[in-house]
Order: sequence, then C-alpha cells, then structure tokens
Amino acid sequence: MQMKTLSLPRLNQLNPTLESTALKLMEEAGELAQCIGKYRGMSGERISVDNATAVSRIAYELLDVAQTAVTMMFVMEEQFGIDIDSLLNDHRAKLERKGYLSL
Repeated sequence: MQMKTLSLPRLNQLNPTLESTALKLMEEAGELAQCIGKYRGMSGERISVDNATAVSRIAYELLDVAQTAVTMMFVMEEQFGIDIDSLLNDHRAKLERKGYLSL
C-alpha cells in the first residue's frame, strides 16, 4: 500500500474556532476548484500557462486546503478533546472494510 505522509504545523498567532476554520476550509476548497477550472479551461478563460505550471499552481492550492484541514484537526483536539490519532485508525479500518485499501 502506498502512503503519503504529510506533516503540517500548528499555525501561530491564530485563534481559530471550529466555525471559522470550517469556513476557511470551504474558502480554500473553493480556491482550489477555481484554480482547476481556470487552468483546465473550464472557466471560459484562455489558458496562458503551460501544463506543468498549471499543475503546480493546483498543487499549491491543494496544500492550502490540507493546511486548513490540519488546523481544524488541531482545533478539534485542543478545544473539544477529540483524539484524531484514534479516529485516523478508525478511518483506515473503514477504508479497508469498504475495499478501498488492501493491506
């Protein structure tokens, strides 16, 4: 099984709430969608960058989504006492049961 391990920091000088982080996550996902639409010719705009640049910009937006999701995990742990590591194990087990992972 291939895995991608991504470690992103807890951001300093922010006081995120569950609600503000959820809204930020939706904003970042929208920016990702907008970027994909623009660089894949789905927005009606004429594409003026090469494919490698387009894919790089899409990946950059994806990392903003990931950072915000990680921030939300920190909020869940710190403000609500959620054990993200335990939930991650449950999540992997669910993926195995559904046949998305085979070990």
